[in-house]
Amino acid sequence: MKKIIILILAFTSFVFTQNKKYPDVTIFEDAIRHFNDTLALKFNYTRYKPSQVKEIAWNLVKYQNKDGGWPKNIDWLAKIEPDSVKKLLTDHYKKSTLDNRNTYSQVEYLAQAYLLTKEEQFKKSAEKGLDFILSQQRKSGGWRGWDVEAITFNDEVMTGIMNLLLDIKENKKHFFWLDKERREKASTALQKAIDVTLKCQIVVNGKKTAWCQQHDHETFIAVGARTFELPGISSLESAAVVKFLMRIKKPNKEIIEAINSAIDWFEKSKIYGIRVVIDKEDSSKSDYNARRPDRKVIKDETAQPIWARFYEIETNKPFFCNRDGIKVYSMSEVLPERRRGYAWYGYWPDEVLKLYSTWKKNLTYN
Repeated sequence: MKKIIILILAFTSFVFTQNKKYPDVTIFEDAIRHFNDTLALKFNYTRYKPSQVKEIAWNLVKYQNKDGGWPKNIDWLAKIEPDSVKKLLTDHYKKSTLDNRNTYSQVEYLAQAYLLTKEEQFKKSAEKGLDFILSQQRKSGGWRGWDVEAITFNDEVMTGIMNLLLDIKENKKHFFWLDKERREKASTALQKAIDVTLKCQIVVNGKKTAWCQQHDHETFIAVGARTFELPGISSLESAAVVKFLMRIKKPNKEIIEAINSAIDWFEKSKIYGIRVVIDKEDSSKSDYNARRPDRKVIKDETAQPIWARFYEIETNKPFFCNRDGIKVYSMSEVLPERRRGYAWYGYWPDEVLKLYSTWKKNLTYN
């Protein structure tokens, strides 16, 4: 009888382990990709499996800065002593930032790790990270990224934070522990962020379109960032904005109008008859992004619709840019280093368009 009970308990434990949902590590993909392009080359290391939640969470705790944020572009799953990595970072790159889908991702992961492990330090670290995020919100209601003091939708700075704050507002189970004061601060910050996001939607000839990567804190107009990131309507960032807005339950008329207008712009901005492929004849080398292949655009009438990353605000014409800041109108005019290291075309709005019909069907007005 005793043996039977032991077997039952062992089987129950096995089933529980197999069915256990571990925190999503794909939220760190951007950071890991940048790490692989740079610091990874200086180490010989192995990585934690996604199921090793405690080990990954402790990595995050060890990397956390005193202000509560995190440096960017780290492989959080790497089995490397954090101090060894930090020694290679300049003071500038040791700073906490929201860039490259950073800091809000660590808070999200640590909250889920605490739910699974009940390790008190994970909760404290998540609280500290959330406090940092709330402290960085500007008077406009926006957060800045790495490259310019502006309301930043690039790298999902705004949308990543807003999704985190919405998780808190909706009482997601991994934030059950959060105190009332932080919940109230998070709710206030979220509403300010939504308000400024709606103000930033670009209007052309009296019609709302979508969003730029960055917008001015005071005027809300589209602004550039890095030399190759000129002001324009951006399909990638706009897709993330609309996807977030569709999460809001009982949206008001302004939010509904913002979504509908952006969907119209996505439809209008589809590009037909081309495909982006790896350039197998590429022989050029680059110290940065050397392991990424070059790409080229080919004609293909059977290809699914694709979107350019940037569109001119006035004409809605797709454009591209080199590090010299000079606008060009074909990807072939972009130098190999930037073709390798930047996403100039993509299918980002496609998922949003698929979600839109369901959202519209289930729409409940505020």
